[in-house]
Amino acid sequence: MRGLGVRKVATVFGGAGFVGRYVVQRLAHRDFVVRVGTRDPVGARFLATQGRVGQIVPLAADIRDEGAVARAVAEADLVVNLVGILFERRSGDFARIHVEGAERVARLSAAAGVSRLVHVSAIGADPRSESLYARTKGEGEEAVRKAFPGATILRPSLIFGPEDGLFNRFGAMAQWLPVMPVIRGGTRFQPVYVGDVADAIVAAADREDAIGRTYELGGPRVMTMRELLRFVLETTRRRRPLVDVPDGVARLLAWFGEKLPNPPLTRDQLLLLGKDNVVAEGAPGLRELGVTAPKAVEAVVPGYLARFRPGGQRVDLVPAS
Repeated sequence: MRGLGVRKVATVFGGAGFVGRYVVQRLAHRDFVVRVGTRDPVGARFLATQGRVGQIVPLAADIRDEGAVARAVAEADLVVNLVGILFERRSGDFARIHVEGAERVARLSAAAGVSRLVHVSAIGADPRSESLYARTKGEGEEAVRKAFPGATILRPSLIFGPEDGLFNRFGAMAQWLPVMPVIRGGTRFQPVYVGDVADAIVAAADREDAIGRTYELGGPRVMTMRELLRFVLETTRRRRPLVDVPDGVARLLAWFGEKLPNPPLTRDQLLLLGKDNVVAEGAPGLRELGVTAPKAVEAVVPGYLARFRPGGQRVDLVPAS
């Protein structure tokens, strides 16, 4: 692959999502023409302001569509696949997106002569996992490796940033619930900043030593679920008791949650919460990709959780509730 200083073409599947917008911005700053593969190209138009006129091009490219993917990767130098789902709306969605879609992107990228492919998976990806999410993520990695052996695979832990669905959800819970429910409070996580993940993706696309390798991405601090929730309460200045939820009750809540359009918890997610989500000992990660000073939760999250405090930004004028 040529150096990032030369203008080339990058296709980013999922480029309009939480992580994608940061990746698109960085690639545009490196003078790529960026194709944003998305199911909603109209909704992705906000990304146009991240580059020059015509530099960022939203494309209708559902990774389940063979022809759309082939058109999106044609003549591209770099392809990044960020597409993933946290729950199934229809049975089989995990396999269609995490396995078949990932294989399709890799296979058609190889056929198109793409120089570099970066596939974003998740810590815990394992074809033998009890969790359907983790299992299909692992099967997807295997499919990508078979179709595009030189692909770089990145496995982040929980990703945080201003638009996240993690701390923002907990902040809203702290604002409205009389207690903070704790499910599997001892499970450990290693939250990683979205900007650091985006930097790692761009580095993986440019470094020769990243070809064919797998990296696990975690931030500088490991936190249990209970510590995450306590941090949110302290940051939002809310006085809420932390209440442990028994596994039987959690399974019942997950079963009911699956009936909702956007479930707060599913039975598969409950399985995931049974295992730590941290970088494996000895696994290459951010440092090996040149991200040597990853941002800590404490440095970023308070800025965007301020809106959940009593009185919002005027925290010194309003007592904690």
